[in-house]
Amino acid sequence: MDEPTIDADDHAVAEGFAGQRMLVVPRAAAERALRHPVTGKLLVTDAGFFPHAARHGRSRPAGAAEHLLLVCTGGQGWCRTGGTRFPVSRGGVVLLPAHRAHAYGAAEDDPWTLWWLHFTGSDAAGLVRAAHDAAGGPVTHLRDPAPVASLVSQVIDALDAGVTSASLIRGSGAAWHALAHVVATGRRHPGSQLSPVERAVEHLRATAPQRTSAAALASMVGLSQSQLSALFREHLGVSPLQYQVQLRMARARELLDGTDLPVAAVARETGYDDPMYFSRQFHHHHAQTPTAYRRRPQGT
Repeated sequence: MDEPTIDADDHAVAEGFAGQRMLVVPRAAAERALRHPVTGKLLVTDAGFFPHAARHGRSRPAGAAEHLLLVCTGGQGWCRTGGTRFPVSRGGVVLLPAHRAHAYGAAEDDPWTLWWLHFTGSDAAGLVRAAHDAAGGPVTHLRDPAPVASLVSQVIDALDAGVTSASLIRGSGAAWHALAHVVATGRRHPGSQLSPVERAVEHLRATAPQRTSAAALASMVGLSQSQLSALFREHLGVSPLQYQVQLRMARARELLDGTDLPVAAVARETGYDDPMYFSRQFHHHHAQTPTAYRRRPQGT
């Protein structure tokens, strides 16, 4: 992919792209929002959607004032930062820290479709670092970019509703969700195989509430029990057994909230043959019995 000629800090096509959307928060409103307890943590200042963005590109030798999220849902492009040039195709996500020199642009023969955000706030840099740590650099890859693109679309809709505290907070919430999704599901290489932890998690989710022993789970993914346990704790914060219990408890809450099944039936549906043991486990995790949980006041 050849890099097109790009004017510094300017779109290569000034008139824009057919079907594009772009929202910019007035800087005075952004400054006020940064003093708010919610939007001060994460604030979207600019957001947009550029479909089939032929000749699109940016070059910022001094970086941008905000952090950038670029999500490619079609076509191809490239990004250059830190002395390295990265190809970007469908599912590619670029996260660029503020004040870091960079350039990016669409491929000439197959221009990308891009969803993007500029964001700032006290928690913004930490989210960017977390994504870089997970991916090993500024470019990560999603097997399905649609959920993140949908969240960026929600940000655009929120900002399009007017520059109010409510709309900026809605935009911040959707942006946080999008960035968290990138951190949690982004991968180092496009089309790369699932990691052992990802394969183990997919198996546990597919077979829940049936219990899989740690030994069997480790054998499935080609690791020792100690290796798999260490990776689970590193990536999920819990052991494989604790993760299985979390899945069972999540299913139990769904049944207690959404059905009239007796507690003994809920226990069986979540993989516990002994209702008393199920109740003790539930109390351990929720500080109340299943019956008390079901009777708790619920919001509307």
